[in-house]
Amino acid sequence: MSDMTTIARPYAKAAFDFAVENGELVQWAEMLTFAGEVVKDETMQDILGSGFAAEKLTEIFVSVCGEQLNEFGQNLLKVLAENGRLKVLPNICDEFLFLKNEHEKVIEADVISAVVLDDAQLAAISAKLGKRLEREVKLNCSVDETLIAGVVIRAGDLVIDNSVRGKLTRLNDTLQS
Repeated sequence: MSDMTTIARPYAKAAFDFAVENGELVQWAEMLTFAGEVVKDETMQDILGSGFAAEKLTEIFVSVCGEQLNEFGQNLLKVLAENGRLKVLPNICDEFLFLKNEHEKVIEADVISAVVLDDAQLAAISAKLGKRLEREVKLNCSVDETLIAGVVIRAGDLVIDNSVRGKLTRLNDTLQS
């Protein structure tokens, strides 16, 4: 997987620089997200592995994406097809979105709780994380009853485990050491 990221990074950086230069960050994020989802489709995976020429792959891909891609997005697809890199599009999208979030000082945080959190709790978590990370925080919430109680928050490399399960695990580790 790291090889795919290594391959994707220069393409994502070039697309990001172009998007910033032209004030089209949101449009490029949408185009790359859509194209990345098209690549993940099973039928498209079969087509990509079928050995078609680069021009034919570009033609097929552009016809599937339709008006979701502007001329510059289509040019990116052409370059990727010529270099045999269309399968890397989901990774390019991930890298592009990472660069976009860094540029906009935004971070996505996963909040896993034992029960559904109310708006006040989510606002408090968002405010405290925003202050700590000095970024705008977007929360992705989910429920995991196995936590017993509490929350686990993951934002980038930061993990805050304030769940009962996590506390019990730490207590067990302490007692065994």
